[in-house]
Amino acid sequence: MSDVRVHPRARRVRQGREPPLTVHHLNQLLLVCSLVLLVAVAAVRISSRSGLPSLLVYLGIGVLMGQDGIGDIHFNNAELTQVIGYAALVVILAEGGLGTKWNEVKPALPAATALALGGVAVSVGVTAAGAHYLVGLEWRQALIIGAVVSSTDAAAVFSVLRRIPLPARVTGTLEAESGFNDAPVVILVVAFSTAGPVEHWYVLIGEILLELAIGAAIGIAVGFMGSWGLRHVALPASGLYPIAVMAIAVMAYAAGAIAHGSGFLAVYLAAMVMGNAKLPHWPATRGFADGLGWIAQIGMFVLLGLLVTPHELGDDVVPALVIGLVLTMVARPLGVMVCLTPFRVPWQEQVLMSWAGLRGAVPIILATIPMVQGVEASRRIFNIVFVLVVVYTLVQGPTLPWLARKLRLGQGAEAADLGVESAPLERLRGHLLSVAIPEGSKMHGVEVHELRLPSGAAVTLVVRDGTSFVPLPTTVLRRGDELLVVATDPVRDAAERRLRAVGRGGKLAGWLGTDGGAEGDGRDARGRR
Repeated sequence: MSDVRVHPRARRVRQGREPPLTVHHLNQLLLVCSLVLLVAVAAVRISSRSGLPSLLVYLGIGVLMGQDGIGDIHFNNAELTQVIGYAALVVILAEGGLGTKWNEVKPALPAATALALGGVAVSVGVTAAGAHYLVGLEWRQALIIGAVVSSTDAAAVFSVLRRIPLPARVTGTLEAESGFNDAPVVILVVAFSTAGPVEHWYVLIGEILLELAIGAAIGIAVGFMGSWGLRHVALPASGLYPIAVMAIAVMAYAAGAIAHGSGFLAVYLAAMVMGNAKLPHWPATRGFADGLGWIAQIGMFVLLGLLVTPHELGDDVVPALVIGLVLTMVARPLGVMVCLTPFRVPWQEQVLMSWAGLRGAVPIILATIPMVQGVEASRRIFNIVFVLVVVYTLVQGPTLPWLARKLRLGQGAEAADLGVESAPLERLRGHLLSVAIPEGSKMHGVEVHELRLPSGAAVTLVVRDGTSFVPLPTTVLRRGDELLVVATDPVRDAAERRLRAVGRGGKLAGWLGTDGGAEGDGRDARGRR
């Protein structure tokens, strides 16, 4: 029993120096948390209209609640912030991976990998040189800042890019890069924070590549095994599928980290594999993951806002602006040019991807690592990173749509994709597809027989304006209709592929070359090549 340690607060409570926590305190905490969530949800509408990433609003809420704000909450626990930040980042990466379309990422995978590795290396070197020679920071501090700000933020990139109609190659490259580059940056920040500049750089590169390989292998393996299990096991309630998906994604992170690999890369890849595996009750899973992602972002950003002390930022504003200018105007464009020119990426796309390297909560979370490690001037590093992220996100986020239009990279409105949900009929060896026809879908005006579904699939029910009926072959489908399609197991994928093709290309989709995938695979209505 001598090894049991009593928490300091519990000891103070026993001695009567501090009142114990009560249900009343819990009620007050729940009230504050619910109010913060409601304000944050309302603020999303403001950020979506202005084009600003919502992270700035959440950071502002945290600052207002802090010791220099109206809440006067004194919070300076960097270790707790780092732990919660890591947990939130796992959820955000999982949500981003679930929403990443493999058909869009696949062509951009080599370029995204080059940016996540070579681009980070260029960014760290150039930014650290600027911080050392222009701001006067010591090399260790300069390298830490260079590494911290070299990671593009997945939450910021996902939230902004998915509102801008960009070419699939640009979106796929940026989303994959933001999911991949957290892993090498974390390794660099930890290395610089614990041992300063590394004498044998090739050893560090070898460690980074090894950790990435381990994380990638575990993430892909867990993703495939999880997908196989969820597609072959009929759970008793649809609400269990989203929970299982998120649990599998988190398990990939934990397994990768325990195996001394990159847990962040593992969770992103596992989620991406599951997100492209046509799992049962997929819309419900996406909605659940999206909600968890928002909660993670709100909690993480508010906590980071609490950690900062605004009155201490004055002396670090100019250094932050100088370092940010070097990062935005020199390091990022140089890294993009070096990594993407060999892939013959047009200069317009290179310019946009240079400007779209959004920073967010990830650099601020990483800036807590030197604080926890006790690095000299670590508080100043945190302040510089905080100011840099806020200022340059204010500049880059709202101007991305304008720059895309100027570079003529914005795409026009496309036919809206169908919402297809699948529920397995395990004993009948079939699937029930629930298909929602949205506004803008070219399935509007198509007759049922013109869907040309593969043999073994049929439209069994149509729900229109709250009324359900069994359709005839000549029934004309309309926007807002919901269809129930029964498909046998062998033709399930071909049926969904055909439905999506008609939704994008209309009744002539097969002859026009429109496919159910993002890029097409050359199959006909029956799934044959």
